[in-house]
Amino acid sequence: MKIVIAPDSFKDSLSAQGVADAIALGLAEVWPDAQLIKCPMADGGEGTVESILAACDGELRRTSVRGPLGAPVDAAWGWLPQSHTAIIEMAEASGLQLVPLAQRDACVSSTFGTGELIGAALDAGAQRIILAIGGSATNDGGAGAVQALGVGLFDEQDQVLSPGGLALGALARVDAQGLDPRLAQVRFDIAADVNNPLCGPHGASAIFGPQKGATPDQVQQLDQALGHFADHCAQALGRDVRDEPGSGAAGGLGFAAKAFLKAQFRPGVEVVAELVGLSEIVQGADLVITGEGRFDAQTLRGKTPFGVAKIARQQGVPVIVIAGTLGEGYEQMYEQGVDAAFALPSGPMSLEHACVDAARLLKSRAGDIARLWRLAGS
Repeated sequence: MKIVIAPDSFKDSLSAQGVADAIALGLAEVWPDAQLIKCPMADGGEGTVESILAACDGELRRTSVRGPLGAPVDAAWGWLPQSHTAIIEMAEASGLQLVPLAQRDACVSSTFGTGELIGAALDAGAQRIILAIGGSATNDGGAGAVQALGVGLFDEQDQVLSPGGLALGALARVDAQGLDPRLAQVRFDIAADVNNPLCGPHGASAIFGPQKGATPDQVQQLDQALGHFADHCAQALGRDVRDEPGSGAAGGLGFAAKAFLKAQFRPGVEVVAELVGLSEIVQGADLVITGEGRFDAQTLRGKTPFGVAKIARQQGVPVIVIAGTLGEGYEQMYEQGVDAAFALPSGPMSLEHACVDAARLLKSRAGDIARLWRLAGS
């Protein structure tokens, strides 16, 4: 029996590799002779670099960059030398996890460090850059990132704008002449799991601003500032991408990547699946097991179990999901290639308890699934 184990990470608990290892231990107790293939996955958020490097035998590199509030951070990124491909998780440089809860401020946080990581990839000779843009602390429309790459943003006094999205309201001039010329020779793929536009009720500020510390009044101000930024970018570049799907991802970093870097937007799980060769791995499998921390209707927006199920369904391979919790609407995934779903807890328990005990719970649940599967086949 061939079983492919292709989960995402369980946030604040286990990496995707850790989840896959725990599931494999549970399956092996019931099926000691089974061929268990672990293929850790991601959807453009936390763990994307780790998943790709584990499958592609790449290199983990580190670069000191400017964090979301300006303090230096040691950011990791991936390098695939054979294909000259860099994998960058913007959260490593500009992520919400880098900012203590009391200091989160969507008005001033900046993506400058993400631009510095892109610069490091250019220095390494990158011909393709995969930009995974989940987990941002920012709402600056990617302004900081393009400033780090040579774009000038100036106010009416011809002074360089201060960092952050709110400062974009004072923008008077965009100078793209200094944009690093090496960027024109690089293919950019945005790996993300959201398709929001830049502005409006479904835009970056309205949907994601509050979790980054923005008050209702600040959400309105930030939305107007991003619109003002988009106006000036359209004038300077001759095209307007603010309403394209994904432009509002990562506080608008998707907008800047499209406008200045000509990046292509792709669901993150598709990018990861392509690089790790998931379709080839699934061929001939008897079962695929995937999972994520919370499995609900939002999974349909392109999260890992959705992408894994899509590939498995094309090859007629059944799919089982193990999740930390089963949320509202998870049953919709039964029409998208998922055959069964199971929650992690064995009984009433706190989220903290479940996170701490996740490895044991995953092993137990995988063992239960294997026993049920063996019974059904007998």
